[in-house]
Amino acid sequence: MLVVLVAAQPAQAPLTLFKTIELPSVDGRIDHLAFDSDRAHLFVAALGNDSVEVVDTERGTHLKHLAGYQEPQGIAFVPDTRAVVVANGQGPGAQVIDATDFHSVRTIALGDDSDNVRYDAAAKRVYVGYGSGALAAIDPADGRIAGRAALKGHPESFQLEAAGPRIYVNVPSAEQIAVVDRQGMRVAATWPVTTAKANYPMALDEAGKRLFIGCRRPAVVLVYDTTSGKQAASFPIVGDTDDMFFDAVRKRLYVIGGEGFVDVFSTEGGYNRLARIPTAAGARTGLFVKQQSRLYVAVPHRGAQRAAVQVYEAR
Repeated sequence: MLVVLVAAQPAQAPLTLFKTIELPSVDGRIDHLAFDSDRAHLFVAALGNDSVEVVDTERGTHLKHLAGYQEPQGIAFVPDTRAVVVANGQGPGAQVIDATDFHSVRTIALGDDSDNVRYDAAAKRVYVGYGSGALAAIDPADGRIAGRAALKGHPESFQLEAAGPRIYVNVPSAEQIAVVDRQGMRVAATWPVTTAKANYPMALDEAGKRLFIGCRRPAVVLVYDTTSGKQAASFPIVGDTDDMFFDAVRKRLYVIGGEGFVDVFSTEGGYNRLARIPTAAGARTGLFVKQQSRLYVAVPHRGAQRAAVQVYEAR
């Protein structure tokens, strides 16, 4: 079911809500999202529903309900093999499905609490954070584990450099950011997180040599200089954040918070909040798709509030 909404924000708002796509029969928490740029399909890890939901973003409709997962958390699209990798919070690890007809291809044994997933297009590797402290490099063509990096605690969000070998990893239980050399799959450095706790989401401005760290206690973004590894700035944000994205074209940071808002910040000449956009209670994950200039926000079912994906256009 598609419900088209009229944006409540003024015309000059940096984000404008233009549609809400309902996710029928989805209950519980919703975690991360992935985008198939070839077919404009959005894959939604419905953690509390033990399912992956597929949305056709061109038609604005719910396309497919995929069952058989155990608390799906992280998810990534692999264009080279036309596959989707789904990391499960429970069970053996990650599952690979065909992005064309959605059949199961294979299971990759990692262990419990497989979480965030990223794809390195240059190296043709999928990276999955899992367990009590590890990052696995996986060949998506055959599911072979090509390497593992040991960490001091469970990894949350992590980001890959495009022009360098580093992976930046949030390790909130160890109150640090681990810097992993993905060529040798080893921790090359650790940067302490001392001015806030619960560092879960992360975004990278590689050209600007800035790493944005979202924290929940207190609700702030910490800005790290990736050359020195030192904290350079901080600013307050919406509470209960679990996803944030850097828009390199518009020089903005989008911070999604479960308090029911997306905060939009300018990253030029300081960190000024441009807007606080109302979303929905518990909506704290999403995905920014730069090809479309769209921010997708996952809305969980709560009382009369139905599970859905809100679609915002960046202006």
